[in-house]
Amino acid sequence: MKNKLLFPAAAVLLLTNLFAFTVSTFKDKNAKAEEEVKELILKSYINGAFNALDPEAMRAGFHPDFAIFSADGENISKYPIAAWADGVEKKKNDPNFDPAKNKWEHNFASVDVTGGSAAVKVELFHEGKHVFTDYLSLLKFDSGWKIVAKVYHKH
Repeated sequence: MKNKLLFPAAAVLLLTNLFAFTVSTFKDKNAKAEEEVKELILKSYINGAFNALDPEAMRAGFHPDFAIFSADGENISKYPIAAWADGVEKKKNDPNFDPAKNKWEHNFASVDVTGGSAAVKVELFHEGKHVFTDYLSLLKFDSGWKIVAKVYHKH
């Protein structure tokens, strides 16, 4: 009788450990992907587009087909990354631009990664005021994560 119970008990123990290992491995991998996504957004978006005004960081972290999508009546307005990065460069080179007044704070309200896709909700604050809530979509390419689209709400 003991031998008949030993195999099922060992099988249950083995499967439980295998499941726990698989879940742990998935969580570790997902946490790593979430950190990679956050680092990219900090470098290319928060600092690239707002704090440091670094158009090269923007061009590196955004996919060339990226666009900001917004509602325009019943139409969709698209603002491509090339135009946005050029605008950031122009703003940075404007002699009237004051970098001391360009400090933006951010909050990652949510970061959701599934395999090679991610959705991030970022809240942006300027001079203590909540200015934007942005929803960024990312895809992981052979070369790494890229921001591919943005929709937003201006407060």
